[in-house]
Amino acid sequence: MSLIPSIFGGRRTNVFDPVSLDIWDPFEGFFASPVLANVPSSAARDTAQFVSTRIDWKETPEAHVFTADLPGLKKEEVKVEIEEGRILQISGERSKEQEEKNDKWHRVERSSGKFLRRFRLPENAKLDEIKAGMENGVLTVKIPKVEEKKPEVKTIEISG
Repeated sequence: MSLIPSIFGGRRTNVFDPVSLDIWDPFEGFFASPVLANVPSSAARDTAQFVSTRIDWKETPEAHVFTADLPGLKKEEVKVEIEEGRILQISGERSKEQEEKNDKWHRVERSSGKFLRRFRLPENAKLDEIKAGMENGVLTVKIPKVEEKKPEVKTIEISG
């Protein structure tokens, strides 16, 4: 077990993984302290959980597949981009619900705010054939892989 995740607020990502470029939030967990539990909502506390959106990355023989649960978001509120250096960036924003003057809030647990996740793609990713889709609050980004060329074996006839 590594000491690094406990130092950085219990992050579940592998800090030694060169392809994971999580944005470390030094305030992660700060706004969940019991001292601040009854303080009226602030922009920083609202974004604390949403910033750490979890994304799965699996590799199949044909493609790299990224899956993110983004409940309540529309596809217009999510951006999927490829940056220079083979970096896949998935970002978005969930708007805060408008508060009416006469409303009395008893509990605010749903998060709002921005999120940003970045991943360095391997050399075998076809960057010009990326497809993304969103259905029922689940974003799926599929990046086909370059087909590995098997070495051609040529039989040489032996004379003599």
